[in-house]
Amino acid sequence: MNESPHRILIVDDEPSITEFVSYALKKEGFFVDVVNNGEDALALAMKNPYDLFVLDIMLPGMDGYELCRHLRAKTTVPVLFLSARDTELDKVVGLEIGGDDYLAKPFGVRELIARVRALLRRGNNGDFPDASRAITASGITLDEDAHTASGENGEIELTPREFELLASLMKNAGKVVSREDLLRDAWGWEYLTETKTVDTHIKRLRDKIESAGYDPGIVETVRGYGYRFKQ
Repeated sequence: MNESPHRILIVDDEPSITEFVSYALKKEGFFVDVVNNGEDALALAMKNPYDLFVLDIMLPGMDGYELCRHLRAKTTVPVLFLSARDTELDKVVGLEIGGDDYLAKPFGVRELIARVRALLRRGNNGDFPDASRAITASGITLDEDAHTASGENGEIELTPREFELLASLMKNAGKVVSREDLLRDAWGWEYLTETKTVDTHIKRLRDKIESAGYDPGIVETVRGYGYRFKQ
């Protein structure tokens, strides 16, 4: 069981949306804070230990995309976009700048709660079984239950999507994994196969690996097909 309820920050300037979303999340037992602009959201994010950020894109002043960029520079906490902008391009941009999921308005309560719970599980905040499921390759150990990646140089701080990408690659260490398979494993959205979403997140993953003191070359590019994690 969880030791305490998860804390979620909602950032949206539409009162009808914030009331609907906050009520739905509170009913599920979450702690919820609400702000209507990016500046206040950043200030709260730096003071409080949130488990999830729920962001609108069209905000006064700093928009949701810019807010996400600022958050990503400081934290790996999952980001869920809620937006009336529902084109594939909008979704791709949201994911490529560091968002973890994208839910178009209008949406139902069940779908909202399902997306929130999925992100909390991926963000190292879910309920996990006692038995550890660990994978080790090239000096890095990935623990799927604890949602951590670490080795002799310490832990590699990853966002939920980066973790899912690394998990997919390490489970297939030594084999080439296509972009389509990586998209399916990390996002579950097969229709995004023509985007550079995977390439963008792989670059971030390599940067995180290198910053933690490991060789970024353990994630190899197989031109024209996908990526391979060295054994």
